[in-house]
Amino acid sequence: MTDKTALTPATHTTPPAKFSHGVRKGNILQVAGQVGFLPAEEGRPPTPAGPTLRAQTLQTLANVKAILEEGGSGWDDAMMIRVYLTDTGHFAEMNEIYNQYFEEQGLTAPPAARTTVYVGLPAGLLVEIDVLAVLG
Repeated sequence: MTDKTALTPATHTTPPAKFSHGVRKGNILQVAGQVGFLPAEEGRPPTPAGPTLRAQTLQTLANVKAILEEGGSGWDDAMMIRVYLTDTGHFAEMNEIYNQYFEEQGLTAPPAARTTVYVGLPAGLLVEIDVLAVLG
């Protein structure tokens, strides 16, 4: 039986409840829903990257990538990406940001499958993203 490993990069704060930012078991890595909080700083509460969808989406993707890398993975291993938006009006803009981001990543594998849904998030947060990756 393979051990399950919790993943918390140095850029992340301890989760506010009983969950892990990411979990790896064998060649499966699940990244919990991440939002656009800036990297953790001692004594400072989690702070959104900015009020714009662009700033929050790019920071959210950076936060997801940090967990993937902590687990020995990367975007090429991503099988499923789920995007949660608070406003249906943000769909086209988020797609532009998302497409540009992944074009700049230099990926060699086909893109992951993706679902986008609309949810309520804590005040000031516009986007959340989680990823399922299969390594190897």
